[in-house]
Amino acid sequence: MILEEGPKRDLRQLVLPQIGKLVATDDPWDPWQILDPQGQPLGPVALYFADLLAGGSPATTLRSYGMDLLRWWRFLWVLGVEWDRATQRDARDFALWMRMADKPVRPHWRNGSEPDTRPAAGKVLPGAPNPVTGKLTIGPKYAPTTRAHCETVLRQFYDFHLDQRTGALLVNPFPLVRGRRERRNASHKPTEPFQPERKGRYRPKVPKRIPRRIPDEKYTEIFARIRHNRDRALLEAWASSGARASELLGAQQQHAKPGQQVIGVIRKGTEDFQELPASPAAFVWLRLYQEEVWRRGAGRGRAEPLWVTLRRPFRPLTYDAARIMFTRVNQLLGSNWTLHDLRHTASFRMANDPEMSLHHVQLILGHKHLSTTETYLNPSADELIEHGLAHLTRMARKQNAPQPAPPAPGYNPDSLNTLFGVIDG
Repeated sequence: MILEEGPKRDLRQLVLPQIGKLVATDDPWDPWQILDPQGQPLGPVALYFADLLAGGSPATTLRSYGMDLLRWWRFLWVLGVEWDRATQRDARDFALWMRMADKPVRPHWRNGSEPDTRPAAGKVLPGAPNPVTGKLTIGPKYAPTTRAHCETVLRQFYDFHLDQRTGALLVNPFPLVRGRRERRNASHKPTEPFQPERKGRYRPKVPKRIPRRIPDEKYTEIFARIRHNRDRALLEAWASSGARASELLGAQQQHAKPGQQVIGVIRKGTEDFQELPASPAAFVWLRLYQEEVWRRGAGRGRAEPLWVTLRRPFRPLTYDAARIMFTRVNQLLGSNWTLHDLRHTASFRMANDPEMSLHHVQLILGHKHLSTTETYLNPSADELIEHGLAHLTRMARKQNAPQPAPPAPGYNPDSLNTLFGVIDG
């Protein structure tokens, strides 16, 4: 496809208006919709979402894809371009804008005003490493992972509509890398790793991130700041079972079996039911939490949700509510750990247990490939720093060690070197 250059666009001044929105519905047949500025659903997106649902994608995938599609539609609305008339030039400019521009500042949900982005005294600058965890904070630019995800979603969206021959669409505005149009892994050998299936031309290079676990001393500090038995039970269950946050939050009361020391979850992606082992402490705190909420009138039954809100009316605990709980603890400690770091913590603990098979760890974590589990055999960032500092300490001790006294006059230095194994030079 040839780039059709028109009048030069000043992408530096381009700001995406917060028009249109991604909304959740109560309809399981159509859980997420993108509405245009007039409040009407976007037909091409609805058709694509229906195809994703038919292919087994969960509603959370539709939400994730919808955020990227809404961003692209806002870009097209600013340019005045119809979605099926978009060209490779539009896709190129969109990728360039996402790389160079700052993320739009959204009005605060309470008063509608723009939040103050100036860092307060003692706070970490956006994009700088957190002094407690060493993890980068959220910066003003779009992260490479966000841009890569957006490019993949849009390329697959247009591939779908090209197959459906929708509208006036003739070519995909998000092309593949030149010379990579053949099918990858067609002749894959079992002894060799899989290569990326396809790579978009405007897909950024994503640095390989090393999973970060929460050190034991920091985990103890976090646990000490937890206020409620429910949250203590959640923290212990996440850090011992390796379940994803959303998987554990979807469990029912019948799925917790203290006698067998397991909790059943629905695995992300496969949607299979699997029982995972959890620590005894998790079930102790779980029982204390259940007795508290049951006395206050929370539902009690096999099909009732295992995790509910602590205040009436009792409702199933959502991921956002659990994340906010964990964020409050982070604010007290000045850290930026995430709920997913608890899964990393459990993964590191299990993978580095010499008496536990790595294949068993893979099955517990629900990894498709063993190579994903092998990541947790590598030293964590904290371990690298710890061992590096220990090495420097040993070197400093050697340099400051007292030097041996020179031999007395009359002794042959060569004879002493031969005797004590000292090699000059």
